[in-house]
Amino acid sequence: MKTFNVYDAKTNFSKILDMVQAGEAVTIAKAGQPVADLVPHVIPKNKIKFGTMKGKLHYKDSDFVGLDPEIQSMFYGSDGTV
Repeated sequence: MKTFNVYDAKTNFSKILDMVQAGEAVTIAKAGQPVADLVPHVIPKNKIKFGTMKGKLHYKDSDFVGLDPEIQSMFYGSDGTV
């Protein structure tokens, strides 16, 4: 990992970006003390796959009608006040 002080980093910013784009990590230092690391940007892969449970979940619409007293007590307490 190559280290650049702030002045050198400002002077060679385009060169540093080219290095990072090529896969190299670069450290930016202030008075010789590391402050920040520049690393290549990695696009996260989407781990969510939509539709994998299609046809496997079954419920009745009546299960979602009205207020559930247990959930109400979790939010508002047993006496129903906020």
